[in-house]
Amino acid sequence: MLPFSRRLAETGRILCRDRLHTLQVNVGRRCNLACVHCHVDAGPRRRESMSGQTVAEVVAFAERIPFRVADITGGAPELLDHLPELIRGLAERTDRVLLRSNLVLLLDPRRRQLLELCRRRRVVIVASFPSINENQADAQRGGGVWRQSIAMLKELNRIGYGMENSGLELDLVSNPAGAFLPVEQCAAERRFKQELARRWDIRFNELYVFANAPLGRFRAWLAASGNFDAYMQRLAAGFNPDTLDGLMCRSLLSVSWQGLLYDCDFNLAANLPHGGSPVHVRDVDRIDSAIPIRTGDHCYACTAGAGFT
Repeated sequence: MLPFSRRLAETGRILCRDRLHTLQVNVGRRCNLACVHCHVDAGPRRRESMSGQTVAEVVAFAERIPFRVADITGGAPELLDHLPELIRGLAERTDRVLLRSNLVLLLDPRRRQLLELCRRRRVVIVASFPSINENQADAQRGGGVWRQSIAMLKELNRIGYGMENSGLELDLVSNPAGAFLPVEQCAAERRFKQELARRWDIRFNELYVFANAPLGRFRAWLAASGNFDAYMQRLAAGFNPDTLDGLMCRSLLSVSWQGLLYDCDFNLAANLPHGGSPVHVRDVDRIDSAIPIRTGDHCYACTAGAGFT
């Protein structure tokens, strides 16, 4: 397999940031689930979590840099004690806040206040929902998770999320359950919408279908199952230079639970800091768009087929 850096060089391109508008915030590796495809190796035994001080520093960073979108991820962001402060702070400084959720934690009655805060602030819920097939979803995420996810989607619809003209956006994210590339996104979205509406009367706005990045727990699973080399070859064979212009890293910066900057959440998982050395958000007043985006072979996951934009 040709290294990604050489494949990129063959195109004559250098990846640089050209339209920065999104701040992605990874609040930690704590999670109630241990999904097979998790690229940051999050789970119930992890303790990495953003401190209240770092939350304040991230909000101050969003005050200094004119981001339009804030994307909160993890782990499971719902487990962060300071999540309400983070949501409020970012909602006051950006036009749009996204909260990535595995749905199960939102079902907990103890998080009703969080859900109400999201509703009031018009926070977009981006929910992991890998399959409309219960067995496939539970094999990837854990027994019983699929049924809990269905229950939470119904509850989100009940309070307006995903419903027409509500102003409350509910998006779903689907990742393949194994060592293969995702199906075509438009066809998958039509199928998900038809089946969820027909079988459970569930509505949502958009479906995003992404290839799994060969990092973290998914990389370990690929190696243990003997699928790593074949999967990397499959990703490399699917390389599409037309995806380069729209890659998310060209419009996004990611910050870790420690407050350190990365070009994307995958580079965070791969320990490739923005600019080549660790930089904390409290020390940054401007972003130099000329600094190249760091790459690795995991970047094939974002440039295979239709890409990850």
